[in-house]
Amino acid sequence: MSRKVALISGASRGIGAATAQSLFNAGWAVSLGMRQPVMPGWAETDTDRVHLFPYDATDKNAADNWAKAASGQFGQIDALIASAGIMIPKTPIEISDAEMTEMLEINVHAPRRLAAACWEALGASGRGRIILLASLSGKRVKSAMAGSYSMSKFAVIGLSHALRQAGFDQGIRCTAVCPGFVATDMAASISDRAPNTMTQPEDLARVIHMLIDLPNEASVAEFAVNCQLEERY
Repeated sequence: MSRKVALISGASRGIGAATAQSLFNAGWAVSLGMRQPVMPGWAETDTDRVHLFPYDATDKNAADNWAKAASGQFGQIDALIASAGIMIPKTPIEISDAEMTEMLEINVHAPRRLAAACWEALGASGRGRIILLASLSGKRVKSAMAGSYSMSKFAVIGLSHALRQAGFDQGIRCTAVCPGFVATDMAASISDRAPNTMTQPEDLARVIHMLIDLPNEASVAEFAVNCQLEERY
């Protein structure tokens, strides 16, 4: 049986980078979508299992071009992890049309285009996997400043459920992973919480690896994880 192949957007740092390393260490081949592709140090011992692609989430042709390049390199695509995303911390009243459009473009339309581009390949094995990095902000709105971001992440969760419905009979399973504060640059820009008290990217990578490794009969629609206690999501 050939090795499995994962496409990972936002792979240059944070959750995407940690997930890429975790899957690589487990024997996967990985295609890494980065604005400025650089071979990670952890991959230098086996660069044949790493494919780099200059992925720009705002480029409407990037998804198709990336999927074709990865398929050409490895011959298959078994999993898609859409980790790229942005946050513009403004209320729905303050945010401009251009800013809201940019956030929806990167957080929602880009993963939708990636799923469409990888769809045929994901269905070929009968157990394709899609992970969309959503957020607990896509489950509830806890502050006005996070409101616009929450709007985009609510849409990501809707997209995840729609993909789950569309691909279920083909064995494609889609999960929305919904973390709270994660020790990344994004969290550092909006919280004064110490990084060591936040969920670590490496722990989310373990969660993602577990989710894509589950059989079709143990499908998970949403996975919420948080560093702090909440009364409800």
